[in-house]
Amino acid sequence: MRKTPILLLVAGLALAGCMQTDGQRALAGAAGGAVIADATDNNIVAGAALGALAGTYCDDAGVCSPSY
Repeated sequence: MRKTPILLLVAGLALAGCMQTDGQRALAGAAGGAVIADATDNNIVAGAALGALAGTYCDDAGVCSPSY
């Protein structure tokens, strides 16, 4: 197993708490989705798209709370 995607995922999750806008969360979600897709040998573009959607709507669903 490659360690680089796992390290990037951990770093991305650590920074997720710093995101305040939907755009920032979408970019972080896209990066995380692409890394997870790559680590699991899936389609990277689809992983990035799903991650961006999840990042955008996580505060609306109450999963993450933006720090104001």
